[in-house]
Amino acid sequence: MFIDIVSVRPWVRLTLGVVLLGALVACSSKKDKVIDPPAELTDFPASLRVQRTWDAGLGGGKDVLRLGLGVSETEGHAYAAGRDGDVEAFDVNTGKSLWHAKTKAPLSGGTGVGSGLVVVGSSEGAVIALNAANGTERWRVKVNGEVLSAPAVASQAVIVRTVDGKLRGLAIDSGKQLWEYEQQVPRLSLRGTAVPVIVGNAVICGFDNGRVVSLNIADGSLLWETTVAPSKGRTELERLVDIDSAVKVFDNYVYAVGFQGRVAMLAMDTGQIWWAQDSSSYRGLAVDNEHVYVSTAEGDVVALKRTEGTEVWRQKALAHRGLSAPVITEDGVAVADFKGYVHWLDKNTGALAGRAEAGGERISNPPVANGDRVLVINDEGKLTEFKTSPIALAQAKPRSSAPAAPASDAPGAAPAAPGSNLPSPVGPAGNDATGGIPPASDTSGGALPANTPATSPPASDAPVAPAAPPQPGPVAEPAPAAQPGPVRTPPSSEAPAPDNAASPTAPPPDSSPPR
Repeated sequence: MFIDIVSVRPWVRLTLGVVLLGALVACSSKKDKVIDPPAELTDFPASLRVQRTWDAGLGGGKDVLRLGLGVSETEGHAYAAGRDGDVEAFDVNTGKSLWHAKTKAPLSGGTGVGSGLVVVGSSEGAVIALNAANGTERWRVKVNGEVLSAPAVASQAVIVRTVDGKLRGLAIDSGKQLWEYEQQVPRLSLRGTAVPVIVGNAVICGFDNGRVVSLNIADGSLLWETTVAPSKGRTELERLVDIDSAVKVFDNYVYAVGFQGRVAMLAMDTGQIWWAQDSSSYRGLAVDNEHVYVSTAEGDVVALKRTEGTEVWRQKALAHRGLSAPVITEDGVAVADFKGYVHWLDKNTGALAGRAEAGGERISNPPVANGDRVLVINDEGKLTEFKTSPIALAQAKPRSSAPAAPASDAPGAAPAAPGSNLPSPVGPAGNDATGGIPPASDTSGGALPANTPATSPPASDAPVAPAAPPQPGPVAEPAPAAQPGPVRTPPSSEAPAPDNAASPTAPPPDSSPPR
């Protein structure tokens, strides 16, 4: 078990580490302080066929560290970085390497892409910009702070977030510092920083004190500042409210979530909170026209109505598996876990739809989705791309010897069998995925736990949501039917628990050693 401590003063970090370690040892001796193990993966009826299209190894050093080394994708190219200093570009369709650069720096944050640059940061405070076309180095500068998230690249500046609570704007052509903005860093914080998000002439970013700010990219001036989750509690652990994931912007609204805090919808021009619900997440969220999807610290995947914040469904089958942030694909919602599995969920019901393995190592950084494809990078630096296609469930033949029921003229999936374990949506019924099992060559299935009805979110003192939600887009037509086949969970021993369990008294499973 590790405690992630971020402090400007080393003696504070050491003192807190000793005190917290003693407190956790004391807690571990009590029978009522048992850390929940990760949920086991079992078989389930799949509604998506998952195919591995390509993989590549980038490398990340001997030690598997929890770093902000994610993958970026743009214009048919994918860019990734490894701990040893390697940065590589790939063709997203074939996985072919386009160029490979060696920065010789201990990279810890990347990759930011834009304006013809690929930008990475190091644990020693170096920010390095490479030519996106061929990987040649354009410039390299030093900032006073470890970089644990990908820089954001705008047309006029590169925005870098460091662990000391600072956001810096660097000149796009030289890396010269243009401005600096700072938020106070709490004495105790999770290891990690949010990725800045560029929206027009503004950059929006969350901080360790539970605040979200919007700055002018040109000069760093403050446009607005909002406290999404005020800290509360008697101990430093209880007051953790880090916003370590990137905010999402959709239809002129900003969506943010923090650890032991709230998930909230903010006005993009003023920062006013339209709705907020209690939630805890250190990985992040995804947004589409209908829903906000959150990977919680407990390992639940939750869907909320985008314009209201009310809960639609909650999937508990992946509890305590250290989930990544969700991403929205053409066929569902995808998350990855601490054992390297990628899981696809039905958008309307939360039912598990598909599963595949990507190397067996933890996937900390968010997957990247493009249509029916999902690209992931695990903490060892291995990239894997998957492609999904829906399985028409109507052709799945019943296994019972009883006479078949007369065919119905109404389209739709077959009704669930008695004892079905699909989660129960709140509100209008969704289209549950039942039957239709893909071949086991590229996927492994799992059965859901007992029904998990969604509970009403806690009341919020935030203003009421806007009255005019956007209209949903058209629904995609299902792909042609495929013949069913067996789906089995790969033989393995019980998955070990992550380093620690996320709870009000302990950091999340994917937390890193003190820095």
